Amino acid sequence: MSALQSISALPVRPQADDLPEWDLRDLYPSLDGPEFREDMAALVAQSAAFAETYRGKLAELSARPQAFADMIRRFEAIEDRAGRLMSYAGLIYAGDTSNPVHAKFYGDTQERLTAAGSDLIFFTLEINRLDEATLAKLCADPALIHYAPWFADVRRDKPYQLEDRIEQLFHEKSVTGRGAWNRLFDETISDLRFKVRGQSLTLDPTLNLLQHPRPAMRKAAAEALTTTLRQNVRVFTLITNTLAKDREISDQWRGFKDVAASRHLSNRVEGEVVDAMVSAVEAAWPQLSHRYYRLKARWFGVAELDYWDRNAPLPQAATRLTPWGEARDTVLGAYRHFSPRMAEIAGRFFESGWIDAAIRPGKAPGAFAHPTVPSAHPYVLINYQGKTRDVMTLAHELGHGVHQVLAAPNGALMAPTPLTLAETASVFGEMLTFRSLLAKATSPRQRKALLAGKVEDMLNTVVRQVAFYLFERRVHEARRAGELTSQDIARIWMDVQAASLGPAIRLGPGYEVFWTYIPHFIHSPFYVYAYAFGDCLVNSLYGVYENAHDGFAERYLSMLAAGGTKHHSELLAGFGLSAADPSFWQIGLNLIASMITELESMP
Repeated sequence: MSALQSISALPVRPQADDLPEWDLRDLYPSLDGPEFREDMAALVAQSAAFAETYRGKLAELSARPQAFADMIRRFEAIEDRAGRLMSYAGLIYAGDTSNPVHAKFYGDTQERLTAAGSDLIFFTLEINRLDEATLAKLCADPALIHYAPWFADVRRDKPYQLEDRIEQLFHEKSVTGRGAWNRLFDETISDLRFKVRGQSLTLDPTLNLLQHPRPAMRKAAAEALTTTLRQNVRVFTLITNTLAKDREISDQWRGFKDVAASRHLSNRVEGEVVDAMVSAVEAAWPQLSHRYYRLKARWFGVAELDYWDRNAPLPQAATRLTPWGEARDTVLGAYRHFSPRMAEIAGRFFESGWIDAAIRPGKAPGAFAHPTVPSAHPYVLINYQGKTRDVMTLAHELGHGVHQVLAAPNGALMAPTPLTLAETASVFGEMLTFRSLLAKATSPRQRKALLAGKVEDMLNTVVRQVAFYLFERRVHEARRAGELTSQDIARIWMDVQAASLGPAIRLGPGYEVFWTYIPHFIHSPFYVYAYAFGDCLVNSLYGVYENAHDGFAERYLSMLAAGGTKHHSELLAGFGLSAADPSFWQIGLNLIASMITELESMP
């Protein structure tokens, strides 16, 4: 069999012609058109005028609530325009990171917005110089009560803010510092090619082969990943060291003691709540991942699975690929069964060109839902290859999209949702789709494959992401003692992976460089625990839904529509749940354990 025939042993994946590409004209007609240039010029002028009008005058203005409210709305309009400009540049870049025109456009836009943003740094700093009594009076005034949650969020940052000039320096240097290293990572990853059986593939198709039904193909893909990642490990090590040191410097200046404290603050979640979740998940590894992979190894007739077989399809499982239209109907049908309104919102993404699903050279790997700004609408990027997991990814990202549409009326300042709650809608969308597919299973074998796939997805979301978080913590803590070598990082990676996956997964030579391609470590340090937070939260929510359907959908959509206006404790209280309760996390973990128990009972 030829190399090409070997790789093509699966049914042909959806072709680019069959898959949608997004239409970004709702943001701007083109990157070189007058609309973008005029908006950028207006943004620069508005930012300068805002600073000229209000810098040094907020204390005086606080005695006039209506004037203060007018100022807030003016600031919010600037934020919306800046968000539109940056969103467009970012999406253009994500569509083809290898295009030098797109890369320059993205870089130039980032620089100009950073420069304009320097005029606005004073604003939140001056708000936080107002005394508590003055701010409380402003928040209670009818002209400003809508913005009270935003004021509360700004106030949480007060203990960690620096003098105006230092804040401005941090802001302006981000383009040549953190932002530049992020861009280097993206362009390096995009340019990598992995040689599998004579074919040169980008990252996503290569990772996809780790789920190929043929063991030899999975092994070949893993070896290709190892070869290319090893060749580039020095670059990724330098990026990781630099960004970890950059974060350490910021934390020292701002007074953050724990390496993840600034992430907790931005997520509006208490460190103790995160610690409780992480401890619960870590304690459950033997009952979850260790137990499941031991079971999977038995299905494969071995004592240990090689790391490239961890996500392999079950022996004799169907390998049919799902056409794009069927994936769309499956997800929308599951959403519609839960809430017609939810399905109607998700349907707009397909009807209006808000999704980019085709695989192209240079396109950003993975998947995301970009909220853009409230005056526009979200966009979804996925790399669709027809697997059941890709259908789940579509459901996941559309969950984000629905959430972002519902939260948009809160405005540019309060529509954004903290990452911990931002993953709730996405994981809930996955759960609805999974339950729909499970209900339609026509044979025990099909039910077993679906259950196993869902368990693996949940282990990847809960166990694996918590392990990623622990890996990041150890890397950032070790970096404080000096620069880390590639071998240092590899040792940490292998230690944490071995502990989380268990003895039934053989982590052989080559796996030590698999940390290098994970973008969250670079773009959003410590973000990853939000996935586990969201999954456990959704498992608890779904339990409430199964026991009390009446009115649940309305309460759930209202929770999403709150955006960033309410703390997670307030939102969950409406469902009788509390993340501060240690038993809360056990509810979600018990659901995963119960699915493993069902799989153990199957022949």
